[in-house]
This record gives sequence, C-alpha cells and structure tokens, in this order.
Amino acid sequence: MKFGKRLKHQMRETLPSWRDKFLAYKDLKKLVKLISSAPAVLNGKSGKAEAEFVYLLNNEIDKFNAFFMEQEEDFIIRNKELQQRIKRVTDTWGPNGSQPSKTIYDDEIGKIRKDIVDFHGEMVLLVNYSNINYTGLAKILKKYDKRTGALLRLPFIQKILEQPFFTTDLISKLVKECEGTIDAVFPVEEEEERKREVKEAITVAGEGIFRNTVAALLTMQEIRRGSSTYSHYSLPPLNLPADSDLIHLVQLNPPIPIV
Repeated sequence: MKFGKRLKHQMRETLPSWRDKFLAYKDLKKLVKLISSAPAVLNGKSGKAEAEFVYLLNNEIDKFNAFFMEQEEDFIIRNKELQQRIKRVTDTWGPNGSQPSKTIYDDEIGKIRKDIVDFHGEMVLLVNYSNINYTGLAKILKKYDKRTGALLRLPFIQKILEQPFFTTDLISKLVKECEGTIDAVFPVEEEEERKREVKEAITVAGEGIFRNTVAALLTMQEIRRGSSTYSHYSLPPLNLPADSDLIHLVQLNPPIPIV
C-alpha cells in the first residue's frame, strides 16, 4: 500500500477529533510536483520554491508538536485522576473501606477497568501518530530531493529527530504505568477474563477505541516491515510493554529504516 493511501486509511480509522492533525501529505506532494515541473532556468525561483516548501514543512511540524504536547499533558492528568479514582473507590467500598460494599465496589471497579483500557488505547494511538507523521515527512523529503536534485532531506530529518512529537519516551512510560495499574487493581485470577474481554472488544464491528487502536498497531507494523537494516534515522522502537494483549495480537515487527 502506498503511503498516501495508508495515511488516508489511518486518518479514517483514528479518533474523529484527531483527523485534521496529521501531515498534509497530499498538499506537500502536489507542491513537490509543481516545483519539479517548473524549470528553474525559466523562472529563476528555485530558491523561493524551496523556501516555501520548508516553510510549509515547518508549519506541519509546529502542528504536530502542539497537538502531541497537548495530548501528553492531558494523559498525565488523566493518569493521576485514574489513580485517585481507584484509591477513592477502594478506600470507600473496598473490603477494608469505610463503607464496604462488594456490589458497589465491583461496579465502580468495572467502570475504571474500561476507562483504563480506553486510556491505554489512546496512548497507543498517539505513538502511532508520531510514527506515521515522521514517516510521511521522511518520504516527502526524499521525494523532494529526488525530484529537484536538492539535498534537503538529511539536515531536515536531523532537525525532526529533536522535535517533541518524535519523542515517545513519556508516553511509553505512561503505557507501562497503565498496565501496571491494571495488574495491581485486578487479581491474577481475573487475568484470563480480562484477556477475553479485550479480544471480544477488538472483534466488535463499528467505531470504538479498540478498533482504532488495532488499526494503529497494524499501521505501525506495516511501516516497519521489509528491512532488517537500521540507521540513526530509523523509526524509534515502540517501547511498548512486551506483555500487552494488543501487541501480542498483531505481532509487531522491528523498525524499518526511512533513509
């Protein structure tokens, strides 16, 4: 599948509010075609064209950074709120709580379980957001250099590697904390039941965070497939927990180099 179609598919499969935050790949591709089809000898504007291209790329990077950092901040807050909810429910209706009630406790913990798994899914979507936009930038830069004979790709990618949206360490840490919370809150004997619920949710047709998450994981698998050669410019490792049910389901492969 060509990258443009893959990106379009991913945008369709992600959360509705995220769809306008992805790379404007089609517009950039049109600009590259326009620049390469207008001989610099005739218009004397090759420098201006490159400046316009770089300007548009920088605007896209600013868009990625703003969205990514906003989501990170929201995830940090939501993670703390989930921890507080668990403590409040346990302290109030748990076996040793101030008002022990198995019925209320089980009901509230069930709601928390769903919210935690949804939260985990959204964080996986953000990792995918970082990966696919980096891939798109690398591909459009490669196309630009090939069409124009310029040498813009490598120095620009070096800049991209330093951008907030490219760094997913914090999100990976939150994913691990999220799964650690699930393990702490739900007893070992409930593990098989939890896996069954996850798998059932994934197979349900229609919209939902599970469907979105699996689509994202499959996309990350696709853009890493095809090569065992690595470089400094390869996509970063996912660094998601190895025991994740979702990751086991799609069997993620190692990263594929972009350059």
